[in-house]
Amino acid sequence: MDVVFKFLFQFLGQFFGSLWGAITGVFIGIGNAFNIPEYISIITRYTTTLGGLAWVVAIIAIVLLVAVLALLVFLIVVSLKKFFSARRARKDTGSLVQEVQALNREVMRLNLEKDKILSMKVSQIGLNPNEISELTGEELETLNGEGEEGGEGEVRFLKLTQLDEDWADYQPPVYDNDITLPEFCDRFRLFACSRLGLYYDIAMIRRFVAAFASTRLIVLQGISGTGKTSLAYAFGKYVSNPSVITPVQPSWRDRSELFGYFNEFTKKYNETELLRAMYEANYNENVYLVILDEMNIARVEYYFAEMLSILEMPLREEWIVDLVPSTWKNDPKQLKNGKFTVPPNMWYCGTINNDDSTFAVTDKVYDRAMPINIDNKGVAFEAPDTPPVVINYHHFEDILNQAKAENPISDDLLNKLALVDDYVIAHFRVAFGNRIMKQIKDYVPAYVGTGGTEIDGLDYILARKVLRKFEALNLAYIRDEIDGLIAYMDELFGEENMGECKSYLLMLKKLA
Repeated sequence: MDVVFKFLFQFLGQFFGSLWGAITGVFIGIGNAFNIPEYISIITRYTTTLGGLAWVVAIIAIVLLVAVLALLVFLIVVSLKKFFSARRARKDTGSLVQEVQALNREVMRLNLEKDKILSMKVSQIGLNPNEISELTGEELETLNGEGEEGGEGEVRFLKLTQLDEDWADYQPPVYDNDITLPEFCDRFRLFACSRLGLYYDIAMIRRFVAAFASTRLIVLQGISGTGKTSLAYAFGKYVSNPSVITPVQPSWRDRSELFGYFNEFTKKYNETELLRAMYEANYNENVYLVILDEMNIARVEYYFAEMLSILEMPLREEWIVDLVPSTWKNDPKQLKNGKFTVPPNMWYCGTINNDDSTFAVTDKVYDRAMPINIDNKGVAFEAPDTPPVVINYHHFEDILNQAKAENPISDDLLNKLALVDDYVIAHFRVAFGNRIMKQIKDYVPAYVGTGGTEIDGLDYILARKVLRKFEALNLAYIRDEIDGLIAYMDELFGEENMGECKSYLLMLKKLA
């Protein structure tokens, strides 16, 4: 055993002894490097033998050594500062992450309690359910438990239930279902001029009407005062069904701003004007247009997120909104198990002002919408008195679908579009997906059907749907690439075409 212990002692001692020697050697070396008394002793020993030029060399050596030592001290101090700063930054970052997570949990909790908070606003003036009943003349049956299931005579959807009564004996009007798509656009322009005093060029009218063929959400954007809201308002007057104007508020954060919410305190559903219009639309075949005025004064992807998802569903039977979790006896007729069907004859038009008081609209919204720029005021012109049209949504969709069937994008233009797509991917790292490609194939034929040209339709949607994505890039970085893209488009489509795309690219170049 003694031999084994001797072997282990010598074998392990070789490694650990060397390791300890290296560690102690480092500290001994550092200590010797900063051994000031030893430096003084060396200088003292040579004071009698050095002289003249030798002292000059010695002093230079001493100064250099002092500088090196000072530099080493400086580097050590800086390294320690950076080390402790990095540790403090990591610690601060961790604290911030924890704080953000806590705030997110608090936001979720507050959102879940929002309906209860809204329903308790009445209590701020010190009223209880019985006092409210005395003031309003309405009986509240919440105290005996009947309101929970909907007691006899209990109505929670007052406006929607009234609509059931108002539309019970509805007789549809005689629709003008012979009008063609070009006639529809021409008459719309003349109607806006003669009856409303609004002036739009025919290209703008064609872009707006063709947008109905490609998506359910149209975005009218531009500077204030150019007639964005007026265009959507005029459309409602023109189709003999006034547009539903819904002014967006800065506080809008969720779907309750659109569809309302159930008030747990009064046991009534707070019905919005938009919900009332959507419910009414299911009773007739008129064309409905909802105007979300100044839609980006709040974050669109917050309050309109559910609608964006619903309208993406391929089957209209899947356009379902869940309003309430339970069924009451006297709920409106069109509510099935608390669910409501989004009407197929309704489109949505948002107006956007591009200024510092609004939020930027995200790609999620833009990709699902058809943006139309209105940057100039219309030029006045004379028009004969033109009455509105009475058209049902079936015929309106039919003439749009007919335009898409009769005017498919030519193979030549699709090939050129593919080349532009490859060029943009290679030089700008920007691409568009199947959704935008489908919208292009819907919009361009519809634009041709309104009386426009194929190349102009492609030019406009390419500028608004694809090149718009360049705004998210570093404009200074892509500035030199823009000229190459313009030259490539001139080569493919001709210098006289694609004016919208080229104007937009030149505008981006100026901003770079």
